[in-house]
Amino acid sequence: MSNIANDIGPGRAGRGGGLYGASLEYGMHCLTWLVGRDKPASSRDLAALQGAPPAMVAKIMTRLEKAGVVVAVDGVRGGYALARPPETITMLQVADAIDGRRPLFECRETRRNCALFDEGAPPEWAIRKVCGIHAVMLRAQKSMRDEMARTSLLDIVQGVPAPPEFGSAAGQWLDERIEVRERTRMAAVRAGTRRRSSDD
Repeated sequence: MSNIANDIGPGRAGRGGGLYGASLEYGMHCLTWLVGRDKPASSRDLAALQGAPPAMVAKIMTRLEKAGVVVAVDGVRGGYALARPPETITMLQVADAIDGRRPLFECRETRRNCALFDEGAPPEWAIRKVCGIHAVMLRAQKSMRDEMARTSLLDIVQGVPAPPEFGSAAGQWLDERIEVRERTRMAAVRAGTRRRSSDD
């Protein structure tokens, strides 16, 4: 699975060298805006709400839909909604859906290349166990994934010290974007009807 931030290109929300970066951050923020919302939100509106590249957010939401985290609703008032209650969606599920199961460390078995060993034939004692460095990183990876699996979307939302009116304002902002699109669509329909009438 390609990394979405890399697909967008440098200078547009790069990962900054972290194992997870802009893709997961934007994806989690998109999902937080959907918690408690009874109307879908478009990927373009979710991108605008957090100043994210629309193309990047569109790819993120598509991957989340394929993973069963969100559902897509068609139409001018359509967009995305949570597919499950937020307490059942974990940060690990979101990360794996967006970026795939990324290893924390890529072991290259450097120990096999020691100049003191016969070429291509390290002694048995040198390779009997998992590389000590790799073993530490595997334990660290397990701890990280366990923590992400314990943390739900609802945990994230409840941990934000925002006042209640902020959530209401965000919902109103998204609703207004829907109404603007609807008015624009209706104006275009009326304009088309008038043109056809004048042609007749």
